[in-house]
Parts: sequence; structure tokens; C-alpha cells
Amino acid sequence: MIQKRIAQWAVMAIAVPLAAAGARRLSHTLEARRGPSGVSRLLSKGADMLRPQKAKRRRFW
Repeated sequence: MIQKRIAQWAVMAIAVPLAAAGARRLSHTLEARRGPSGVSRLLSKGADMLRPQKAKRRRFW
């Protein structure tokens, strides 16, 4: 059971941010070569969904 939790943590802590960064980089590369397209927009939206660029600030008062 502990091994399963460690595996889940590893996926969430390592694989998801790497996938978001890869999608964002691929999107920027495609836009630089061919201009904006549906594929590049879809990649950047997917990357934003996985890991947003701007962190939301929480106010406690």
C-alpha cells in the first residue's frame, strides 16, 4: 500500500509537471515555425490545465 502511494506521488510530483512543460515548449516551437494554429492553442491550453503558469494567491483575511 505504501509503494502504491509513493508511485502516485512520484507521478504527480514529477511526470505531470514534465508533461506540462513539454507541451508548452512544443506549442511555442510550433507557433514560432508555423504561426498560431489550433494544435498550438490546444497544446498550450492543455499545459495550462495541467500546470498553470500563474499561481493564485490566497488571502487569509
